[in-house]
This record gives sequence, C-alpha cells and structure tokens, in this order.
Amino acid sequence: MPFDSATPTLSLPRWRNLSADEGECHLSLVLEGKPLARVRLQRGETLQVGLEEVDRERVPQALWAVCYWLFARDPGIARLTWQLDQPPHSALSSGLLVSATKSGEYLCERSLFWQLPQPWLGQPFEGVYPQQMQISDGKRHPRRAPKPRGEVYRRFDARLGAWISLRTLEIDQDLERFNRWQNNPRVLNFWQEGGSLEQHRDYLGKLQADPHNLTLIGCFDDQPFAYFEAYWAKEDRIAPFYAVDDYDRGIHMLVGEEQHRGPHKVASWLSALVHYLFLDDPRTQRVVAEPRADNGKMIGYMHDQCFHCEKEFDFPHKRAALMILGRERFFEDCKLV
Repeated sequence: MPFDSATPTLSLPRWRNLSADEGECHLSLVLEGKPLARVRLQRGETLQVGLEEVDRERVPQALWAVCYWLFARDPGIARLTWQLDQPPHSALSSGLLVSATKSGEYLCERSLFWQLPQPWLGQPFEGVYPQQMQISDGKRHPRRAPKPRGEVYRRFDARLGAWISLRTLEIDQDLERFNRWQNNPRVLNFWQEGGSLEQHRDYLGKLQADPHNLTLIGCFDDQPFAYFEAYWAKEDRIAPFYAVDDYDRGIHMLVGEEQHRGPHKVASWLSALVHYLFLDDPRTQRVVAEPRADNGKMIGYMHDQCFHCEKEFDFPHKRAALMILGRERFFEDCKLV
C-alpha cells in the first residue's frame, strides 16, 4: 500500500533525506535540501516517466532516486517506462535501466532495481569473490570470502516508517543480550540453546571461527531486536537433504525483543535478511531454512514472504520443514518498499 502522501518524505540509506512534491502528473524530488529532479508522470499500462529538469551534476543519482521513490511509493508498480533525450549510459551499464524497443524509451524493472547492490549494502560492492573449490570435513565447496565486520545492510522500510539494518554480532558487545534471548522460554522452546554466559561465549566463538557461518544482529532504528545466523548450505548439515548448490545460503532466526514480534515486523526483517543474502553474492540462487515442522506460525510467515515448503525431513534433534525461496521468485514478487 502506498505510504501517506500527506507526509511525502523518504529516508535513503546512509541517513540522507529525500522529499517530494508529487501530483497526479508530476514528481519533484529534493535531496539533502537541493533540487534533484522534476519528472512528468503519465499513468497507463505502465507508469510513463519523462525527465523535465535535473541537476546535471547528479544525473545517475537523480534517475535512481526517482525510480526508488516511485517503487517505494507504490509496491504495485512493476515497471517504469522512461522517455529520455540522451542514452543514460551509466544507468544502462548498471542495470538500473534497460533499452526498450522504441527509440528514446528505457525501462526500469522492479525485479532488477532491487538487485542493485548499492546503496543497501554496508560496504562498497567489489564484485564476486573468485571461485576456488576446496574440501573441508569431507564436503567439496567454494572457498568463502572473508566475513564482513560491522553494518552490512540498511534500508528504510516505508510501511513501518523505520530503519531495518543488519550488523555483525560482536561477542563482547552482544553476549549478555544473546544470553538473555536464548534463555527466554519462548525462544528456548524452539532453539534449545539455553545456558550460561560462558556457554554462550563458547557457542558464538565457534561460529565466529567457522567460515561457513555469519552471525548477525537485526536492528530497528538501530535498536537490536533479533539474532540471525546465515550459513553456506553446501557445508552445512542441511546439505544431504536436498540438491544443494554451491552458493545456497541458509538462515536461522530468533526475535528476542517482545515488542518487535508480529507479522508486520516479520515481513520487514525477513525480507531484509533475504535481500541482503541475495545481494551479498549474485551467484546465490536460493535461500533455505529448516524450522521445526510444528512451528506453524513461522512457516506461515515464510509462506507470506514467498518461501515454499519443499518437504519435511528428520534431523537427529528435530523434524524439520525444508523452506526454500529462489532468487527469481523473490525479486519478481518483490515486497520490498
């Protein structure tokens, strides 16, 4: 659903402010207090966008910002059709725009837009890590890139009016919080990882030293509320249970703060987590999860975010549901705003 047009302001990643004057047939954007672009809008089979005025020093940024505004403004828009006098070389090379059949027309596809790695990622995207196969614990898999540190993802969720961000877990900073969350009876029922501070320090230390696991803290408006584990499925215990690919990622999820439970919050953080993993390596074609088969609420939330249940199977410690979300389906049915 479009956000309230009476308060036409969106915040961009890295804490910048984008505001608009929008009517039925026009959109004017102001970024950081300076006019950025004015476009005319014509609604039809697709939304037609014509560039009328632009800050010549910020043309690529202006094209991106208009696309961002219109897609975030209305999640129902799947495609924008731009009319431009000059070929937008930078936008074409990045994939922001693609050439249409008619001269002077260019398309922006929602499913492509949300695959652009910047500005969502916390660190500049430097391309894919080179592939070299290796064997560890009897499993053949690609060598993994060094794990990041600090904030890895940030996006403003227009539906919540809040920032959703992901940062790496720091043991000294997050140990007490992690211990409190794991000993919560609700969490303990599904994770079964309750214990002392020292037990949890050891648990997190082993994950930190494991190249196939990345431990993350989820934040709303920079306040920690959740713990996530993102793992490379090829090296994980899940690998024997399905036809795993070299770059599949898996997730474990824990919401620790009670005020951040509920379907609207899950929709925000689950889509952000999956979005980050697909952006982190464009070779990742699937994100998988293995919640307990009797965790109907979580499985329902995952269905809402386009996961499907491939099957149920038995781990030594639980009966699990194999939940899978493919890259194509995620971006084609994209619920990001």
